[in-house]
Amino acid sequence: RARALLQQLPPQDCDERYCPDLAEEERRQLRAFSARRRQEALGQGLACPVPGPCHGCPCRKCGRRLNKGDPGVSASRLGDQFWHPSCFSCHFCHQQLVDLIYFQQDGRIYCGRHHAELFRPRCASCDQLIFMEECIEAEGRRWHLEHFCCLECDEPLRGQRYVMRSGRPCCRGCFESLFAEPCQACGDPIGADGEEVTHQGLHWHARAACFCCSLCRKPLRGQPLTCRRGRLFCSDTCSRGQDASSSASDSSDSAFASAPSPDS
Repeated sequence: RARALLQQLPPQDCDERYCPDLAEEERRQLRAFSARRRQEALGQGLACPVPGPCHGCPCRKCGRRLNKGDPGVSASRLGDQFWHPSCFSCHFCHQQLVDLIYFQQDGRIYCGRHHAELFRPRCASCDQLIFMEECIEAEGRRWHLEHFCCLECDEPLRGQRYVMRSGRPCCRGCFESLFAEPCQACGDPIGADGEEVTHQGLHWHARAACFCCSLCRKPLRGQPLTCRRGRLFCSDTCSRGQDASSSASDSSDSAFASAPSPDS
């Protein structure tokens, strides 16, 4: 319950004490925003048996009939309407509302988190609402300007190239040193700006010198291919030719190893 309350009713959305780094103007906006929400949208559902005059009314969410005496939930801000207890949930995330605390907007009920996000963006780093005039938007999420940093080295990334890693930005240097996949052909990491080809969980640079037949060196981008033991071939013929070459090499090595030395 405590975890659900923190998720649905983030304390930083209504109390400046949980936002120590806000500038004074941002604090003023947060106070005004919180007061307006409490006055215009906040309510607590009432769990009670459906009264006689509402016998046969449909559940506001699922539309199924509610009969007199059935357990139901009413929301005073939304008039004489009832929900099944399991249907009294956030319109956005569909989680049941802890302690029946809701915020209403345009006839719909929301948890506090998603009601606030109807009006203000939320920083993907600190989870606070953004009251600044400027913010950074990337990959469908938003950040305070000072919070858009590399997940590994904390280097500010405003105006810089970056790579998203598990939903968080990573600078090119950290990505290439920590997360870039090595090319199966040349062994060099495939950088953030490099074109990449993947096959059966293996990675290659997309350039012709790397993504090519292991025997005849024919470029394979956009072409049919065969992969054996992590090596690429343009055809079964080349694949069998490689096997024959390997077998001949193994035989020569064995014969050389078994030949007597001049000293003996």
